[in-house]
Amino acid sequence: MKRNRLWYAIFLTPAVIIFLLVFGYPVVNVIFTSFFDYKINQPMKFIGIDNYIALLSDQAFLIAFKNTIIWVALQGSFHVALGVLVALVLSHKPLGWKFVRTSYMIPIIISSAARAMLLLYVFNPQMGMINSFLKMIGFEDFSLNWYFDPSTSFWTVTSGWLFFSALITIIVMAEIATIPQSLYEAAKIDGATRFQTDLFVVLPLLRNVIGISVILATTSMLKEFELIFLTTNGGPNDSNLNLPLYLYKEAMMLNNYGYANAIGTLLIFLGLFIILVATRIFKFGQSDV
Repeated sequence: MKRNRLWYAIFLTPAVIIFLLVFGYPVVNVIFTSFFDYKINQPMKFIGIDNYIALLSDQAFLIAFKNTIIWVALQGSFHVALGVLVALVLSHKPLGWKFVRTSYMIPIIISSAARAMLLLYVFNPQMGMINSFLKMIGFEDFSLNWYFDPSTSFWTVTSGWLFFSALITIIVMAEIATIPQSLYEAAKIDGATRFQTDLFVVLPLLRNVIGISVILATTSMLKEFELIFLTTNGGPNDSNLNLPLYLYKEAMMLNNYGYANAIGTLLIFLGLFIILVATRIFKFGQSDV
């Protein structure tokens, strides 16, 4: 046993060292420097929790925090529910299911930057597909600027993540494929309909994978940057600002690294909080029996 432990240590040591250098040290450094007035080419000055106190009265931060929480909630609820629903439907292999499965997955293999450029064209006020279609069906003077009209910009940006649910569908379909056929047969013998089988047999067995999907979906919104930056850059009037974009602006545009790292620290702990809550709700590692 001692010999095995020695080999475990030998093989794990390089991975642990790389992890600490590439991930551990930067995280500690971000948290540490969040307590300083830190600007490039200027001496660092310890200011305690002043950066965090300043965040509480920063209107742009409050908007970014609110938007981030809303998008996290939407990703963890609507997008996961849509992904699970599509997976359940496709698992029954209806007519054309292979075509639907393939076409549904296409958006997630496109990079965020490329998707942002496509969406800018789709919602273009002069020649975009949305406005062109509305004009074609009778709204001749319709030329709404979807991304920069305050009444529509937030939900237009939100629509750019709709097809993230395709990733959830892939994960859930893989889990459904592992469910023994005998459970379906037993449910059929008991007189359960297809809907009842999905609701009372399949869904409970998907608890862990749905929990993982919620974590993946919600934490993805804590690092979402490209789509917002390339479509609206947080505008109009910061209405589409989120925490990663605000962090970028404070650090790269205003050279305010201490303040930006305070935002980064909040993002780190927000991610940990989401994981802990999801672990409690979905009871990872506990038996269904």
